[in-house]
Amino acid sequence: MGELGKLHQLIIPFFGHTITLNLEVIVMTWIVFTMLIILGLFAGRKKKILPGPIQAFGELIVSMLYGLTEDALGKERAKTYGPLVCALFMFLLLSNWLGIIPHLEEPTKDLNTTLGLGIMGFVIAHYAGIKSKGFKAYIKEYFQPIFFMMPLNLIGELAKIVSISFRLFGNIMGGSIIILVVSSLTYSVVLPPFLYAFFGLFVGTIQAFVFTMLTIVYISVQVR
Repeated sequence: MGELGKLHQLIIPFFGHTITLNLEVIVMTWIVFTMLIILGLFAGRKKKILPGPIQAFGELIVSMLYGLTEDALGKERAKTYGPLVCALFMFLLLSNWLGIIPHLEEPTKDLNTTLGLGIMGFVIAHYAGIKSKGFKAYIKEYFQPIFFMMPLNLIGELAKIVSISFRLFGNIMGGSIIILVVSSLTYSVVLPPFLYAFFGLFVGTIQAFVFTMLTIVYISVQVR
């Protein structure tokens, strides 16, 4: 139980202020990056008409997510945002699964990670909206249906960042807390393996898919 809330931090002085870095999250994030690069290299190397397991897995993920992106944004925009959607889902999937491996932690268990991804999706969605509609038409939508609704419309857009970020963070952190508590009560013998399978594989996959789909929806809403 002592592991709960324990952080390994690097504090850097910066012009009279301090920058605090969570070393564990940084290391775990780079582990995920490394795994993604290795997976991509193996999946793209020696491509065959009859694909091997890794190539088949990669093609399945890419074709499924590209199809969903095309349905939501159309063929032309899918070419632009499809790679982003695939990369986002794969990063979230491996991040959520990482906690299954002993002594490793999920990067998405840190709010900074999920909040950063939420802000990234927000910026991309609104950039796409401005590019699609033009700045004047984009701003005009905040004053619909009546001009004094602008503050509420603005709050509603900002609330999307909080909603998508805290949903992912809460589910991953909540699963980790449950596993930690049950492991302490049962001395890591009875239930923890099933809990790791449920929260790591099942919930982790669902949350990665939900976050990715919400990002697609946010972009779709802005460009139409």
